Amino acid sequence: LATARRNAAWSLARGGREYGRGHYPAVVGLHVALLAGCAAEAVHRPFLPALGWPALAVAVAAQGLRWWCVLSLGPRWNTRVIVVPGLPLVAAGPYRLLRHPNYAAVVLEGLALPLVHTAWVTALGFTLLNALVLRVRIRCENSALTYARTADPLLGLVR
Repeated sequence: LATARRNAAWSLARGGREYGRGHYPAVVGLHVALLAGCAAEAVHRPFLPALGWPALAVAVAAQGLRWWCVLSLGPRWNTRVIVVPGLPLVAAGPYRLLRHPNYAAVVLEGLALPLVHTAWVTALGFTLLNALVLRVRIRCENSALTYARTADPLLGLVR
């Protein structure tokens, strides 16, 4: 979150415009609920090594993917949708492979983290609610990026 705050300040100082402010509280609430659900449900669930260790490996891999996104986007990475006019799309790192790799990391994390301690209710609930939130979020982000590109059609891709 400290990185996101610092990057938001960087973007806004360069004329960045925030999109989707209305859905952001749902994003935050859902992630808080994920962590709370993991803590609350794990107390009542056993650690099953055959599930827990692979789930932990996936959760760690999701964090690796997230930080690859952060490093690839540099100061443009954020938990909010902020687009700086005049900056081209990034097509380096995981963005050369996936359009929204950070959201792939969120999906993996939301499934795997609760399953480390067999918190399947949290994993299922987060995954279903996250699908709804990501549907809104990805539409918002795609619209914001499309608007930014059409406002300045000379923008290309950063490689």
